[in-house]
Amino acid sequence: MPEQPAVDRRVQRSRAALMAAAVRLVSERGTTALPVAEFTEAANVSRKLLYMHFGDRDGLLVAAAIDLVERELLPRTVEMDGDLREHVLATVRHFAEHRPFYRPMLTGPCAFAMTTKQNSLLGSLSRDTVRDVYGDLEQQTLNDLALVITSGVSAVVNDWLINADDPLDPDAMTDRLQRMASALINSRSGGGRVR
Repeated sequence: MPEQPAVDRRVQRSRAALMAAAVRLVSERGTTALPVAEFTEAANVSRKLLYMHFGDRDGLLVAAAIDLVERELLPRTVEMDGDLREHVLATVRHFAEHRPFYRPMLTGPCAFAMTTKQNSLLGSLSRDTVRDVYGDLEQQTLNDLALVITSGVSAVVNDWLINADDPLDPDAMTDRLQRMASALINSRSGGGRVR
């Protein structure tokens, strides 16, 4: 593979430094209402660079949230076998571990943009499960169902991240989500009572 030009590596390092600064500062301060200058100073880059790559502070924050999922959560789930509970538990643990970051993100002005992008990203992971449960579906219907399920699960997890008392219990949340999934699957198959 050819070596990347130095300019590309510098851009990648600057973007990574800004996103890392965003996660760290929001986690430490418990708010997204921080001046752009704090992010740029922490990352040792110019304000111009932030605006050029992310548009504004909220663009940086949303990119940092998506980057966190792509760097830390997705590799965990790719390494797992097909055990749905383990996938759900890994996802719930990720959000619980990063609660100091996600909680202010979910209550700040970029919440909608972040959840929309995360639901799209995580929805792509649930398509196989939807196909297994509902069988052969038209592609648009499959995509829509995956998004509805992902968005619903996201709403439950987000409420937990925002409102639950410390310490968060990822195992209990995973059990709760599995009961919800069981109810959906049993209602689809005409199965028995959900507990």
